[in-house]
Amino acid sequence: MLKRLILVVAALGFLVGAGGFWLLWASPGPKAGPHQVTVEEGSALASVARQLHDQGAIPGTADTYRVMARLFGSSDPVQAGEFEIPAGASGAEVFDILQHGRPVVRLLTIPEGMPSILVQEKLAAIPELIGEAPLPAEGSVLPNSYDWQSGETRAAVLKRMTDAMDRELDALWARGAANCPVRSQEEAVTLASIVEKETGKASERPMVAGVLCNRLRTGMALGADATTIYPITKGKPLGRMIRRSELAADNGYNTRRKLGLPVGPITNPGRDSIAAVLNPAKTDALYYVADGTGGHAFARTLAEHNANVARWRAYRKAKGI
Repeated sequence: MLKRLILVVAALGFLVGAGGFWLLWASPGPKAGPHQVTVEEGSALASVARQLHDQGAIPGTADTYRVMARLFGSSDPVQAGEFEIPAGASGAEVFDILQHGRPVVRLLTIPEGMPSILVQEKLAAIPELIGEAPLPAEGSVLPNSYDWQSGETRAAVLKRMTDAMDRELDALWARGAANCPVRSQEEAVTLASIVEKETGKASERPMVAGVLCNRLRTGMALGADATTIYPITKGKPLGRMIRRSELAADNGYNTRRKLGLPVGPITNPGRDSIAAVLNPAKTDALYYVADGTGGHAFARTLAEHNANVARWRAYRKAKGI
């Protein structure tokens, strides 16, 4: 009889204790207002509980929370990432968010044709990232939108950008028709960076690539002003006319002085510009000049080109440019 009484008392004590735990588990956390919680990759429940307690996100102690999570929570693992915790969330709700909620997505967008010096500046300007912002090699970043987490290193975010370029370039190189005299992926990126800078009209990229490929094939100078500007500004806008001395500079980039490709890319080209170089338009054109619509007029002969240039100059004069 005594043994049975002891068991009953123990059971009642457990139920009372469990009931107290359940009330605590379901009660709102002490932290006011919505807030963020960042869980590192590979974090154990004990360390997450300590972190939540230190941030004031849960009721009770870290040890109590860990016990409650084992008793009442799902056995699913806690996710890594940054999570938004709403105001008044209970310990149970916080745990469910960390297990099954969608992490906060923060995006850094690198537009097509952004030079590496501006990529570095963009990374450096995000205060939630840590560590130095490396200067990526020109042409090594694939323009796209990239997610990042608060507390992540800038070097880690940059690595995702360069890894993406490596994968995309490998895929395009494997599929490319190679109708252009580029002998390596590096040369393809260099020429694509010129295509990227020479036209802002997406539909023109294959045609501009076709002209530049023809020039390479026939031994003509590429004559791209963007390559002349690059050593001066590292890809930033020049903000003035190119000087005569700069047009004559022999620096490895100036394709008015140097035959063939410049010594390296002049920006980070997008996927479409790389694809255009690897599969350019079939054309006999060797020249192009702006036509006033945001695009270009293309020509096969110098005489045709000079006529297009005359029309362009007349257009500028009529517009007071």
